[in-house]
Amino acid sequence: MPKYQFEAMDPQGQEIKDVIDAATQDEAQATIRSMGYFVTKISVQKQSKSSNKSSGKDRKTFALGGAGGKKMVTFTRQLSILQDAGLPILRSLKILEDQAQPGALKNGLIDVCDEIEGGASLSEAMSKVPKVFDRLYVNMIKAGEAGGSLEVILRRLAEFRERTQSLKNKIVGAMLYPVMVVLFTVAILTFIMLFIIPQFKDMFEEFGIDLPFATVLLINISNKVTQMWFLIPLIPITIVLFISIVNKFKAGRMGWHLFLLKLPVLGKLVEKSNLARTTRTLGALISSGVPIIEGLSITRETAGNAMFEKVFAKVTDSIRDGETIAEPMKRWAIPSFHPVTLFFFMVAISLFPLSVLLVQNDFTTFFYVAYASAFLCVVSGAWYGLNYKKPVVEDLVVNMVSVGEETGELDVMLYKVADYYEEEVEQLTEGMLKMIEPAMIIFLGLAVLFIVASLFMPLISIIGGLTGG
Repeated sequence: MPKYQFEAMDPQGQEIKDVIDAATQDEAQATIRSMGYFVTKISVQKQSKSSNKSSGKDRKTFALGGAGGKKMVTFTRQLSILQDAGLPILRSLKILEDQAQPGALKNGLIDVCDEIEGGASLSEAMSKVPKVFDRLYVNMIKAGEAGGSLEVILRRLAEFRERTQSLKNKIVGAMLYPVMVVLFTVAILTFIMLFIIPQFKDMFEEFGIDLPFATVLLINISNKVTQMWFLIPLIPITIVLFISIVNKFKAGRMGWHLFLLKLPVLGKLVEKSNLARTTRTLGALISSGVPIIEGLSITRETAGNAMFEKVFAKVTDSIRDGETIAEPMKRWAIPSFHPVTLFFFMVAISLFPLSVLLVQNDFTTFFYVAYASAFLCVVSGAWYGLNYKKPVVEDLVVNMVSVGEETGELDVMLYKVADYYEEEVEQLTEGMLKMIEPAMIIFLGLAVLFIVASLFMPLISIIGGLTGG
C-alpha cells in the first residue's frame, strides 16, 4: 500500500506534516479530514530508488530494441479505455503490465510503474524509458496532465497511433507482393542457370553444332552465374551497407533522402507519406496543448526524412524570430542542388548497362557499355537538373496552414491535410501495384521466352540432322 506525504492545517491553524498509508489519494484525503485536518498538499511519498529498481528488475526479461508499432497501438488504446472507465493510472498500468507479453513494452511498463510508485508523474516516468515511449508520446501525456484531460489525450494518442500504423501497414503490404515476386523470380532463374542450362550445354557440345547467338548468350550467362553465384545475395547486401554508411554522414543522408523524393513515381509516394505523417503529428501535438515551438521540434525529430527535418527546423527558427508557419514553410520547401543526389541518380541508372560486363567483357562490349552508361548518366543528370527545385511541400499544405493560422484552427487544418494525403498515398500505392503486376508478368514471360527459344533452336537443328532434314 502506498504512503502519502501530506501537509495540513489543524483547527488552531497550526501546520501539520505527516505520512499516512492509504490505497488511493482520495482515501488518504478522506482519512486526513476525518482527523480534523484541512489538507493543503498531498503526494505519494517517494521510495528509495534502489528498492524500486530491485523490485522491477526481478520481473524483467531480456529484450532487444523498442516496442513494436502494433503493440504500442494496442497498449495506448487499452490505457485510454481504462482511463475512461475511471481507474487510477497506476492500477491501469499494472493491469496492462500483467497482460503484456515479455519484451521491451513489459519491461518499460515495469519501470514506469516503479517510478510512479516512487512519486513521479506519468510523463516523468515515461520519459525514463525512451526506447518505448518517444518524445512525442511523452509530451502529449505531459500536456494531458497539465490540462487535466489525460483520458482525452490518451484517446487522441490512440487514434493518432492507429492512423499512423494503418498508413505504414498499407505501404508495407503493397510493397510486399512485388518484393516476393522478384525474390521468387530470381530464385527460379538462378536454379535454371545453375542446374538446367549446363545439361543442355553438355549435350550441344557432344553434337558439335554451331549455336545461335541467343544460345551462346544464355550459356555465357549460365557460366557466369555458376562461377559467381555468391554475388546474387552479396550485391544487394553491399548496396544496403553502402547506403547505411552514406546515411551516417549529414550530407550523405540529405543526398539519399532527396534522391528518394525526386525518383519518378516512387518519389511522390515518399513525399506524400511524409506529409501525411508530419502534418498528423503536428496536428495531434497542437490539439493536445503542446506549445508550437515544442510541437515543431518533435515533428522534426519524427519526420524520418532529412529534407523535411530541415524544413521544420527552419520553420522553428523563423517562428522564434516572429514569423508565421506558412511563409517560411513555403520558402524552405524548395531543395537546393545536392551533388550526392546527382551521384545516386547516375549510379542507379548505370547499373543495368554495367551488369552486361559480367556476361561479355571483351573490348567491343566494354566500349558500347561505357557509351551507354555515359549517355544514361547525362539523361539522369538532366532529369535531376530539371526537377531538383520542385518543392517537397505542396502549395495546398502551405495554404491550409495559412488558413489555420488566420482562423485559430491550425490543428483542424493539419488533420484535414493529413487525411487528404493519406488517401493520396493509398491511391498511389494501388496505382503502383497495378503497374507492377503486369510489368512482372511481362518480364517473366520474356525471360521464359528467351530461355525456351535459346534452347529449342539448337534442338531443332539436332533433330533435323538426325532425321536427315
